[in-house]
Amino acid sequence: MPEFPEVQTVLDTLERQIKDRQITKIKILYKPIVSCSETSFRKKLTGQHFRSFRRRGKYLLFEMDDITLVSHLRMEGKYFIMDDSVPLSKHDHVVFWLDDGRQLRYNDVRKFGRMELIEKQDEYDDFKDLGPEPFSKAFNVNYCKDYLKDKKAPIKQVLLDQSFVAGIGNIYADEILFAMNTDPRTPANRLDEDDMKELISSARKILKKAIKAGGTTIRSYTSSLGVTGRFQLSLKVHTMETCPVCGTKIRKITVGGRGTYYCEKCQILKK
Repeated sequence: MPEFPEVQTVLDTLERQIKDRQITKIKILYKPIVSCSETSFRKKLTGQHFRSFRRRGKYLLFEMDDITLVSHLRMEGKYFIMDDSVPLSKHDHVVFWLDDGRQLRYNDVRKFGRMELIEKQDEYDDFKDLGPEPFSKAFNVNYCKDYLKDKKAPIKQVLLDQSFVAGIGNIYADEILFAMNTDPRTPANRLDEDDMKELISSARKILKKAIKAGGTTIRSYTSSLGVTGRFQLSLKVHTMETCPVCGTKIRKITVGGRGTYYCEKCQILKK
């Protein structure tokens, strides 16, 4: 699933390519992608311009003239920008005609992605159940202390909980915990203040580097907009064979139902 850096890469690329473009026509080829009726979706968006681009967790927020289009890519969602003379593929499910003759196409092999229209807001209360963004001031040691004090679940599982911090997924959780030298099975409430400082610092460093590299291309993910993720070249533990620090064979286990990679020598388990 695309994570924070991949979603940000898609958003930044779209902003460069379609900012202030007007939607002149919409075709919906797979209705469940859109949360409201097809008629309402087309009526509310036709004639609107892509004015600004925001992200909340793994959600893309396209702020139009007087409404916001929310898009979640889920497992396989991608955006393509094509000339309207290029034939549609069988996985193109929502097509937006733009006023410059191009099309913005939402493509989704698994059809899990969703689009929704919401009122424009300053803080987007619709996402109040999401935790703070990794780079926000709200994601700090005091917040972590309060959130983690009663959490007995493994820290890897908590990192994947979007109500704790928004946007971190499986790949980056593994990388953050490796940078912290923390075993992914460590109960979250066993982290001390220094661990929390390291968690915040590592998360920001790794995500910043990943955004700069355009995300990863693990499995089938790509921004599909001429940007290829290069952070996979910097992965230390996720899908790796041996630890880059000590040379120990990387172990793969399951934590919270997710495949988890770690070095049993470098990453310490706190019980």
